[in-house]
Amino acid sequence: MTTATATRILNGIEIPGPGTWNLDPAHSRADFTARHLMVMKVRGHFADVRGAVHIEEHLEDSWAEVVIGAASLDTGTLDRDNHLRSPDFLNVEKFPEIRFRSSGVELLGGTRLKVTGDLTIIDVSRPVVLDAEFEGIVMDPWGKTRGVFSAETEINREDWGMNWNVALEAGGWLVSKEIQIEIEVETVFSPPESETISVP
Repeated sequence: MTTATATRILNGIEIPGPGTWNLDPAHSRADFTARHLMVMKVRGHFADVRGAVHIEEHLEDSWAEVVIGAASLDTGTLDRDNHLRSPDFLNVEKFPEIRFRSSGVELLGGTRLKVTGDLTIIDVSRPVVLDAEFEGIVMDPWGKTRGVFSAETEINREDWGMNWNVALEAGGWLVSKEIQIEIEVETVFSPPESETISVP
């Protein structure tokens, strides 16, 4: 494999070539942010992120699937993490995976993309729109071609049935309903003749 088989030029920008780009779990993560007491930002991330980006000849036909291990969340506080893993929120024992499967890609110019798809949490699937960007291509020291993608969106957790909360005397809620999500993934090119998708 050479870089030429893994990349191409579109409007003067080097972009991924057709084929499967498997997520590297060691260099991929999903971050989330909520507000506590309506003011303080609480940040966390999921360490277990897997999946693939499949690039087609026509970029608009490309698709992506991401699988997140729900129990891999970490906010830096064990009690809070255990609560988020409980049936009040993610119920990870019953629903161990969070999944995203794209249904459409729109080129916005430059390296920016609009990606639509379905996000499945605790067995509830809802459409979401990701503001995505292709961050670039690099060759690693072992001769593998890597592409980096990022995406972000905001969801209302109650749309997925995560309704637990405590009303504040002054108004508002203990935990915000709106959750910001940011995803950064590093992918490894797999030539079409040997491509495999690392999603179970």
